[in-house]
Amino acid sequence: MDISQIEFKPAFVERYSTLTDWEKFKEASLLRLRRSIRVNTLKTTSAEIKERLEKDWKLTPVPWCKDGFYAEHHEGRRDLGNTLEHQIGYYYIQEAASMIPPLAISPWTDSLGLDMCAAPGSKTSQLAQLMQNTGCLVANDYRGDRLSPLGMNLMRCGVLNTVMSLHEGDRFGKFKELFDWVLVDAPCSGTGTIRKSLKTINIWNPMMITKLSNQQKRLLDAAWETCKAGGTIVYSTCSVEPEEDEGVVDNLLKKHPEAQIERIELPGLKAARPVMSFAGVEYDDRVNGALRLWPQDNDTEGFFVCRIRKGE
Repeated sequence: MDISQIEFKPAFVERYSTLTDWEKFKEASLLRLRRSIRVNTLKTTSAEIKERLEKDWKLTPVPWCKDGFYAEHHEGRRDLGNTLEHQIGYYYIQEAASMIPPLAISPWTDSLGLDMCAAPGSKTSQLAQLMQNTGCLVANDYRGDRLSPLGMNLMRCGVLNTVMSLHEGDRFGKFKELFDWVLVDAPCSGTGTIRKSLKTINIWNPMMITKLSNQQKRLLDAAWETCKAGGTIVYSTCSVEPEEDEGVVDNLLKKHPEAQIERIELPGLKAARPVMSFAGVEYDDRVNGALRLWPQDNDTEGFFVCRIRKGE
């Protein structure tokens, strides 16, 4: 597709001109996304992957993830999925910003965790890797056809501590204080992923965002209910819409004044200031502790991540 012919909707341009530097956002969103992988330490090591791939691929470390690498083929190829090492689960093709939510959870061994919106499994397999295949991880999704690739990816990666479930995510709210930690990587509009899915530009509309934000609020409410007191909840999206990000967290904070937002500090990661008000709505001051990434900040997808500590 000729990106010079791409047109953004006037309402989209107006919105993002108030949120960030529009020209930088537009330029970054229309660049080809850098390919990146996460080494699966359940099966191998970063040193072995470097040795296996160095003939054909140049690997550059992702600063904020010790097992993450940008991968560039010496002849310009991008088919990282066609290697033997990928087929046998030695690495997972995962966007660099997508590696952040599991790192924000920082799950400990022998813990009981919930990945509420798990398919296709990039973050689930990363969580299992961080848990060193111990404890128990419930990997849930709401559609049966999404469980198939999830199961295949977990098998390929040698994940042994995970069980899959098929539920609407908000139903977990009835299981009071069950999990040590919960990841809600919520379904979203994907406005941070334009550079890998240009169709997002055409399907964007404010009504869709309102519908999604209502769903996201229900999911985060359920995560709060099912997380143990003192436990950790991470809410994330690949959207850069305030209603889907800061607005969803603000909704939870207004209901639970005891909630604590914990800052996410990762080396080499540049973050923008969260949006503290939008469309006439002022957000809770604690929202300022969330992590907002524009695509122009780190040459990645746009992303939003917030770590919430549930009060004792």
